[in-house]
Amino acid sequence: MCGRYAASRGPEDLAGVFEIEKWEPEEVLAPDYNVAPTKEVYAVLDRPLKDADSPVPVRQLRKLKWGLVPSWSKTPEGGARMINARAETVHEKPSYRRAFSTRRCIIPADGYYEWVTAKDERELEVEGKKKRQRKQPYFVLPADGSVFAMAGLYEFWRDRTLPDDHPLAWWVTCSVITTEAETTPLAVAPDEGPHALADIHPRMPLMLTPDRWDSWLDPARTDPDDLRELLAPPPAGLMRAYPVSTAVSNVRNNGPELLKELEGPEEGTLF
Repeated sequence: MCGRYAASRGPEDLAGVFEIEKWEPEEVLAPDYNVAPTKEVYAVLDRPLKDADSPVPVRQLRKLKWGLVPSWSKTPEGGARMINARAETVHEKPSYRRAFSTRRCIIPADGYYEWVTAKDERELEVEGKKKRQRKQPYFVLPADGSVFAMAGLYEFWRDRTLPDDHPLAWWVTCSVITTEAETTPLAVAPDEGPHALADIHPRMPLMLTPDRWDSWLDPARTDPDDLRELLAPPPAGLMRAYPVSTAVSNVRNNGPELLKELEGPEEGTLF
């Protein structure tokens, strides 16, 4: 799954990476090292400009809310639960299938956080002893330090309780697509701990390699069977993972220190 990630790159950096043609200065977000559901996030998408005479799609960097709200929803309350869409079923689920056909995006990140349950506490659970789980967080990122381009969907939702000219009349929300975690060895693995992403969690965000970006963002591609080919996992051996402080488990903590690599799992959270 993807429940928390880090995004420190600004519009200037992302514009160069994704060949962004349009972004609004008023939509600039501060670096966020602990992005949580319902926060505003950056998304790259190809779409005609609002009120433009030309229908030609323009590559834009937009500010969206993380947690997809389908256009047909009566209220936006379910958005916080729809942060992830499964690659295996995204083409058929009512909440995602329309966006999958016509409203796809890339959600750029430095990497994502995932938690594993400590070995000793898993043993306690097996023994039937009640104890609150203590989990060791890991930061997962491309081994070469490049942008982690997560496959995403976006959707528009109209708040009918507000007038047309109200700034909050329209919500633009998004969801991250996830896939089965890699079982192959990490490009760089910690000395003590997981040696594959599947050792951390059975799911992972679907990372799009640069050769798929244009096809994924192309709004002219609408055939679900054709698009499903783009949901294939990336080549193995591109990722690394390392343990970070349990401070990231508290969404109130936010800063570059959260990305600091620990020499090993924190005491009491041995893998």
